[in-house]
Amino acid sequence: MGVYSVDKLITEARRLAAEFRRTTGKPLPGVSGEIAEHDAARLLGLELCKERPGGYDAIGLGQREGDRVQIKGRVIFGEEKSGQRIGQLKLDKDWDSVVLVILDEDYEATEIYEASREEVEDAMDDSSSSSRKKRGAMTVARFRIISRLVWTREEGARDDEVWDNHSDA
Repeated sequence: MGVYSVDKLITEARRLAAEFRRTTGKPLPGVSGEIAEHDAARLLGLELCKERPGGYDAIGLGQREGDRVQIKGRVIFGEEKSGQRIGQLKLDKDWDSVVLVILDEDYEATEIYEASREEVEDAMDDSSSSSRKKRGAMTVARFRIISRLVWTREEGARDDEVWDNHSDA
């Protein structure tokens, strides 16, 4: 076991990644995914898999008991508003839902969205490009439309609420 706790290391990774981006203008590769996994597990009651079976990153606890969850993360920098894609969705593997952790320029979670496998597959079937479907590619905007908001920085967990992501209210 290491000298530092995982929470302390993640805090330092956030700081270093943000400073690297401010200094170089480029994101630090691979860091956002690790931070997103840590945040999703901590905030949604998931247990990260030590051995990665290939289709999912965590197993749900509590109200998600036994669910196999893919975790995706995306840093949204102020100037990057549209066209961002989430990581490849593993449609050929076994999993139950996907969570997308949205991080700000300081690599802090601001929102977490969740979509069931059925919602993702339906969205992929509706996609105009079969090559995009084959690759499991989806934009952040499209994922937000098909999913439900389950956590926000301001309100915490929203699992007990009905949330309509299609209204303007």
